[in-house]
Amino acid sequence: MRFCEVLGSVTQTIRHPTYDGHKLMVVQPLDEQQKATGNSFLAVDVVQAGPGDKVLVLMEGNGIRQILGIKQLPIQSLIVGIVDAAELG
Repeated sequence: MRFCEVLGSVTQTIRHPTYDGHKLMVVQPLDEQQKATGNSFLAVDVVQAGPGDKVLVLMEGNGIRQILGIKQLPIQSLIVGIVDAAELG
C-alpha cells in the first residue's frame, strides 16, 4: 500500500468495461513528511477522491481482485481510502 496525493483525473474516450463507473486518477507517491517522491502513476478510484486528497493506494493484484470481486481485471493500482490526518509517532 502506498501513501499518495491525487493530482487530477484522466479523461478517457475509450475504456475497458472494468473501468465503468470508476474514475481514473493521477496520483503522486509521498514520503513520511508528505513530500513528493518518485514518479506519478494512474490509479482507479473507488472512494470518490479528488485533486489534493491524500489517499491510500493498493498495488497488489490479489487484494484488488478481492475488493472488486472480479477474477480477471486490468487494474494495477486502486485507491482504497482517503486519509483525513497522518502523523508520525
